[in-house]
Amino acid sequence: MQILLDQNTPAGLKRVLDPHRVIHADDVGWGNLANGDLLAMAESQGYEVMVTCDQNIVYQQNLAGRKISLIVLSTNNWAVIRAATKSVVEANDAALPGSYVKLRFERPPLRRRPRGDSLDR
Repeated sequence: MQILLDQNTPAGLKRVLDPHRVIHADDVGWGNLANGDLLAMAESQGYEVMVTCDQNIVYQQNLAGRKISLIVLSTNNWAVIRAATKSVVEANDAALPGSYVKLRFERPPLRRRPRGDSLDR
């Protein structure tokens, strides 16, 4: 399976989606293509799945009749995605032509510094 990572996705996803052939849009010079042109180019080159962090792409592009499917990630923060890579793999394995799935990742809670006694003087 050929998978395209949109320019806004972390490159670490290449390792997660191995053994598939995973290419980053920037690696093939497609980083500046508009969404419609990028989808058309990816389809013409045989890509079956595109992973993106562009939340609006599903509202801007009609996937009906397309051969490619989309996986839309709620963040491009690699630390957050890395903690839930299983869901990305499962979405890829279940991808059907012309479909999309949105993956929502929960951010870990922020750690707060303990208050010091120096503030109470």
